Amino acid sequence: MRLTRQDVTKILQKHDLLVSEPTDDLVFDHLHYDTRQVQDQTLFVVKGAFKAEYLAGVDGVTALVADHDLGTDLPQWLVTDSQKALSVLAMAYFDYPQDQLWIGAFTGTKGKTTAAYFAYTMLKEATAGKTALFSTVDRIVGPNPADKKKSDLTTPESFELFKDMRRAVDNGMTHLVMEVSSQAYLRNRVYGLRFNVGAFLNISPDHIGPNEHPTFADYLAHKEMLLDNSDHVILNAGMDHYQEIFDRAASRHDRVLTYGRAGTMPANGQQPLVTFTSQESALHESHFTVTAGTAVPDLQAISGGYRLNLPGDFNEENAVASLMMVGLAGSDHQSMVKGLDEVTIPGRMLSLKLPGHGVAFVDYAHNYVSLLSLLAFAKAQSPDGQVIVVLGAPGNKGVSRRADFAKVLSQKADQVFLTADDPQYESPLTIAQTIADGITNDHVQVHFEMDRITAIHQAIDLAGENDLVVVAGKGEDPYQKVDGVDTPYIGDYAAVKQCQQALLAGQGLLVED
Repeated sequence: MRLTRQDVTKILQKHDLLVSEPTDDLVFDHLHYDTRQVQDQTLFVVKGAFKAEYLAGVDGVTALVADHDLGTDLPQWLVTDSQKALSVLAMAYFDYPQDQLWIGAFTGTKGKTTAAYFAYTMLKEATAGKTALFSTVDRIVGPNPADKKKSDLTTPESFELFKDMRRAVDNGMTHLVMEVSSQAYLRNRVYGLRFNVGAFLNISPDHIGPNEHPTFADYLAHKEMLLDNSDHVILNAGMDHYQEIFDRAASRHDRVLTYGRAGTMPANGQQPLVTFTSQESALHESHFTVTAGTAVPDLQAISGGYRLNLPGDFNEENAVASLMMVGLAGSDHQSMVKGLDEVTIPGRMLSLKLPGHGVAFVDYAHNYVSLLSLLAFAKAQSPDGQVIVVLGAPGNKGVSRRADFAKVLSQKADQVFLTADDPQYESPLTIAQTIADGITNDHVQVHFEMDRITAIHQAIDLAGENDLVVVAGKGEDPYQKVDGVDTPYIGDYAAVKQCQQALLAGQGLLVED
């Protein structure tokens, strides 16, 4: 959509972002924030610590939007916040695609991707394939292979977000399921976007550090912003800080939809409106029943029994939130049953039997709560066997996770192979040593192997018939982030599969130091 000077000014004024405007008679065929993507007649939105010299040799920029004067001769809109300006201008440039989509969003410290895939799979069945997905793993905007791509951020930059929404609408999609991170609100990537349903899964300390949230309170406050920007809200009544989050939701909504395990009572003494009961949790699946109370007549379709094509009773919580979301979207019960029965999630709770070496689980678990849940489940499946863990921690972000991982390993692991996991500009060995220094249980045996594939092979080679090997962090990611470069990596699942095939063929594993 073309934007005129008058369009730009009107949009910025509407959102109270405008400080000053140019007077030139301008028309823009393109909008962008990346100098590498500039074309003729581009309105360029300046982000962060951008400098005027970065425009040298860039042809096609005819005007700027910035929150500080760059001192150039180009016409310029001065705004109070350029990130917010980019979001509202991108909406307009792509002709407000969100208005043609039903949008459900998940937030939480863990489980966003899992819940999003649950909801996506059920809605895809209910809408005959007309559902899009924006997740940490994939962005799917249509039915064809070309409409699917790997994600680089949990919630993309606003320009990319609305561009992909437009592609989804043009491809005939009517529904969208997405993850919304705290960073999305911190960086104003979803500024001005309204959701039909927002679900808050859980909260625990994460993403706290110099380049992320300064405190847990700030982290929680940005998570809660989803509640302010959703027409209907869903809360896990069993999560930490529930009362505070419930009060925030109740201050903005006449009805707060809550869910929880049957027989548990939330801190506020009010029974959840939707309850669930675990029936069975095995290595490759789980079974549970859901009951929607009479106070939620619009959710009666979710009541019933389900088989979940994913192990772990902790995944049932995510499934219930997803059922409530798709119930509000009008999904039929049979689509719900079929969706959960058939759902698969790249890199989530993937299991492989290893001849003579137990079972391996591959999962993206990358914070305290998700790793604790994963290892607790693993231990419950084989009480007499060892839990052998392969993991690392990312560099230059989420520094608090290192101590968190040490705490979980002290409680739930028998042996751990510390290795590289997106070390970026830090030494993976230094990161591993920090984790090791925090392990307080002397019975946990610690191994160091910075080559991740070799570490996986060594862990599996060590495992016995009744042991479980948990490979956490990378899932099916095809790269390692090293020194600012996405370095090709086969993925954890492929590495475990490699081991399985070698064992089936009677071959040795890569266990050399």
